[in-house]
Amino acid sequence: MVGRHIHFCTVDANHYNDAVSSASSGVLPIIVVDRKAANPLHKQIYDGYRAAILRGDLRPAQRIPSSRELATELRVSRFPVLNAYSQLLAEGYFESRVGAGTFVSGSLPERQFSEQLPTSQSEQVASNPPGPRNVARRSLLYPTFKVGQVLRGWGAFGVHQPAFDQFPFQIWASLVARHSRNPNASAIHLVDPRGSERFRTAIGDYLRTARGVQCDPGQIMVVSGSQQALDIAARVLIDPGNPVWVEEPGYRLARAVLEAAECRLIPVPVDNEGLNVAAGIKLCRKAKVAFVTPSHHYPLGSTMSASRRIQLLNWAQSSGAWIVEDDYDSEYRYESLPIASLHGLDVNRRVIYIGTFSKVLYPSLRLGYIVIPADLVERFVAVRHAMDIFPPYLNQEVLADFIIEGHFARHIRRMRQLYGERRTALVDSLRNEFGDSLQIHGAEAGMHLAVTLTLPEGVKDTDITAQAARERLWLWPLSPSYMSESPQNGFVVGFGSVPADQIPRAVRLMHSIINRR
Repeated sequence: MVGRHIHFCTVDANHYNDAVSSASSGVLPIIVVDRKAANPLHKQIYDGYRAAILRGDLRPAQRIPSSRELATELRVSRFPVLNAYSQLLAEGYFESRVGAGTFVSGSLPERQFSEQLPTSQSEQVASNPPGPRNVARRSLLYPTFKVGQVLRGWGAFGVHQPAFDQFPFQIWASLVARHSRNPNASAIHLVDPRGSERFRTAIGDYLRTARGVQCDPGQIMVVSGSQQALDIAARVLIDPGNPVWVEEPGYRLARAVLEAAECRLIPVPVDNEGLNVAAGIKLCRKAKVAFVTPSHHYPLGSTMSASRRIQLLNWAQSSGAWIVEDDYDSEYRYESLPIASLHGLDVNRRVIYIGTFSKVLYPSLRLGYIVIPADLVERFVAVRHAMDIFPPYLNQEVLADFIIEGHFARHIRRMRQLYGERRTALVDSLRNEFGDSLQIHGAEAGMHLAVTLTLPEGVKDTDITAQAARERLWLWPLSPSYMSESPQNGFVVGFGSVPADQIPRAVRLMHSIINRR
């Protein structure tokens, strides 16, 4: 556009060194300067800054670039910039600090009433824009997630919360520093959708030893946790309308992925032997996929028996179905050795195996993996490449060292003992406080257990969890894990993040909240 300059918040390459070396460098807002406009340049600069402040794009106490820097960036004389800055200082939008530079005034309220700001139609951002706001129908199939809503907090009984204070952060930090200071060139330029081969090799060695999973690195795909693994598996294996077995009760986020895939969910009951395969066959023999958590069912915690595992594998082979095994926290068992994976029994390559490090290390790590039958690797890679090309490398390299050097195995051994002590304290406290009025499920493994109980007429477990959250007790309601219209009331109770000596007091508070009604 002739005579018009639009600034897009970036520093021109010719001026980059000057900008980064200047002590007074600030954020460069979007400012439009039109030399053919009736308004003089200083008024356009003034209007641009004032609008950015009132919209909240620039915050109180945020540094402003020097007049020389902005003039250079906008390619105008310094005089109109100085005039604009002078007016903004005079009106209280800017403040000057000796030796530090120019800032948005710290006395301004955090939010201004932008709807009162006179702007052109093209600049106005309407809260309720006119016209249709159509979105894809399948996006409406996902359950609403309200950003900023407190779903759970840190503290007693938070589900999937590990003992962060016991994680070897010093070792982890040294490994991060090692790879940050001297990164591997091939890793930086890696474009394999499956992830780092070195990391995948470490995962394969671990799985063969600890989980009985037979695979080579070429069958492993690194993902950002088990949730992405479920999403990719659904995209590869399921067409809209396909019948799919899911556990009843089951993992709600897995169900959300499948509902968005527009498949037909077949809720198959779970008992103390795991998924009831015979019931699933009666409900829908021709299901396309079964999604299961055989080593430690979520949320009830049961372990699928050997006979049920064999039944499930036989059904998959005879019907041409796939099994997706979510092995999310199998590292922790307290009354027996870890149970071998379902994948380890699969001679017909019908099982897609999913694992994650987010549960056993820390959730924001967002690293998991899929073990894929060799003949499906090409399809999984195609879907992954279309989604996000490949996973970021740094944490892969760090975690590869963490495993290879033995830190991971040592950490698991330490945490198994610690969580075992916390599990025992929780079970004892629940029995002492509730007696026979409460049933405990799945205390033999993992980082959580489930409890079921009869609540007063008209009271739901979701009501109690909301009340408990207000008192910083983070129970998780059991009923939303069911698809049926008559779900079981109860709670999923995590014990990973709460010290054993604090558990009795937390259980007493839980008992008090439940019995107030």
